[in-house]
Amino acid sequence: MFNRRHFLAKTGAGFGALAAASLLHAGAKPPHFPTKIKTVIYLFMHGGVSHIDTWDPKPELTKRSGQTIPASFVKGLKTSRIDFTKAVMRGSPWAFQRHGQSGTEISTLFPNIAKHADSIAVIRSCYGDAFDHAPAIYLRNTGSQFPGRPCIGSWSLYGLGSENDNLPGFVVMSDGAMKCGPQGYGAGFLPAIYQGTVFRGGPHPILDLASPPGIAEKTQRSTLDFINKLDQQHLADRPGDSDLEARLASYELAFRMQAAAPDAVDITRESDATKKLYGIGEKATDDFGRKCLLARRLAERGVRFIQLYSGTHQGDDWDAHSDLTGGHTKMAAKSDLPIAGLLTDLKSRGVLDQTLVIWGTEFGRTPLAEGANGRDHHPYAFSMWMAGGGIKGGKVYGSTDEFGLRPVDTPVDAHDVNATILRLIGMDHLKLTYLYQSRDMRLTDVHGDREFTKFLLS
Repeated sequence: MFNRRHFLAKTGAGFGALAAASLLHAGAKPPHFPTKIKTVIYLFMHGGVSHIDTWDPKPELTKRSGQTIPASFVKGLKTSRIDFTKAVMRGSPWAFQRHGQSGTEISTLFPNIAKHADSIAVIRSCYGDAFDHAPAIYLRNTGSQFPGRPCIGSWSLYGLGSENDNLPGFVVMSDGAMKCGPQGYGAGFLPAIYQGTVFRGGPHPILDLASPPGIAEKTQRSTLDFINKLDQQHLADRPGDSDLEARLASYELAFRMQAAAPDAVDITRESDATKKLYGIGEKATDDFGRKCLLARRLAERGVRFIQLYSGTHQGDDWDAHSDLTGGHTKMAAKSDLPIAGLLTDLKSRGVLDQTLVIWGTEFGRTPLAEGANGRDHHPYAFSMWMAGGGIKGGKVYGSTDEFGLRPVDTPVDAHDVNATILRLIGMDHLKLTYLYQSRDMRLTDVHGDREFTKFLLS
């Protein structure tokens, strides 16, 4: 008599494996709403960028630099390293200038991105409640301060699928190890096949793409089929193991990537003018420029979600406790030209409208001084921007008080931002759910009330 397990073992096709296989061949899924956007490129500035030195000018803060802040302004606020009632205010060492027909004020830290002022919509009223880097990154990416929940890239791939069966649907590129670890781009309780695939920096983003010398494609295909048959028998005794299912599916994807990925990651085919646009070949911008150019090439090939991290957890990041001017100058020099090049390139190719570009960070920095040349973590207010995807640029959403301490107009938290991103790519954050522990889970949990899509598109 054949039981279910015996049947699955004999047929070599467990339900999990069938689901994984169907995902790999399903292609794109229909969105909840009409949308132009096919790809998201999320530029995450790792370490906490100071909003008052980049996107949120504060002339009153500069005017009162060196003074202590009025106690009424800091009531209820705290940091881990400074006393709000004793530390002095510090104005920005960078000037702000108006750019484009919109006159958006942008710091001199970003002279190249500033040329796109009329294409970007700046959100100045972001806030959160996570002081440390890892919880804050989890909150922005997954909607929770605690690791183990799916990130927005995984949710996007789960909801919309991929338009390219021969490349990962969700790709992550970083400068190295991050403060959040791989949980920042993990699939959490979603099937593991939706987790981000890491591409390396440098000229070889994917190792071992080529088959060993003397191994024909037919031989490799036959070997893979035999291994897959054994794997399915192994999986049949372990139903519901999504990590195993994802690993098995990754073998098949890796085989197909050998045909598609070499062309996708080969930037040597780009013109010298295009490489120069991204700063490739220049010491400061070469690495991040390669990542941004690769993001454009992956977007052209139907990769659904691409997340780039600027900075590592080893001090080479946007964290600014002791050297605000040196650190922010260095990190801006690495990323400003490549990001501007990405926007220029997408626009010139006519694909900016179908690509949503997001610039964000985990939190801002205090308007008060930490030591001689630093700013502490400040989750109470910070900035981000979006471009492409039909967004009307040259606009500013929300505002903070005269010192950049807290939002005073249309504050938005991580859930509001994530609900908006999902809406822009055609997904209703209330309907994008996954049954886990007897509950329909979603990226925004029970939050996400202040969606600001209409502002961005009108």
